[in-house]
Amino acid sequence: MKKLILASLSIALLYACVPPADSNQASAPQEIGYQISDKGEKISLYGGDMAAVSLWETYLKAHNERDLETIAALNAEKDFVAYGPKGEVIKGTEAHMEFLTTWFEQTNPTWTTKFLITNMYTDKEGKVQQWITSGHDLTLTVEGEEVKVNQVHDGLVVDGKIKMFTVNERVMVEEQEEKAKE
Repeated sequence: MKKLILASLSIALLYACVPPADSNQASAPQEIGYQISDKGEKISLYGGDMAAVSLWETYLKAHNERDLETIAALNAEKDFVAYGPKGEVIKGTEAHMEFLTTWFEQTNPTWTTKFLITNMYTDKEGKVQQWITSGHDLTLTVEGEEVKVNQVHDGLVVDGKIKMFTVNERVMVEEQEEKAKE
């Protein structure tokens, strides 16, 4: 009788450890939304590689430290482009370094990161597109006055480098600044 009870308990324990049939979804990529193509097609977005978050954190740290060498090293070697919030189009790392050198001197920017999100999708050619989206409070000094803006960056990561990014921004209103301090 003891053997029968022990065998029953062992089977019950083993059964309890077996995941349900639909638990394989946990190992499958999780769809987190979609992108809409120029033709109106919905393309599924999935959670991306956290290495993109680490890369972007390093990139922003280098900006805060005015480390142009690191920024240049993290840019893609070929076809790098940045689109600024005021319509700037900066093509190539050399042009990027020239822009940043002047901008750093004129505005002394400092970023405070608020969020980082990574996502990916597979394009029509079957190539995985890895993106990083981040939100920041940016403090600038313009004509001796401190100006605070919110920025959202969207960056394309290719082979562990920043290939392209866009910057969208808006000036923070006083009410928003107060809430940010809470």
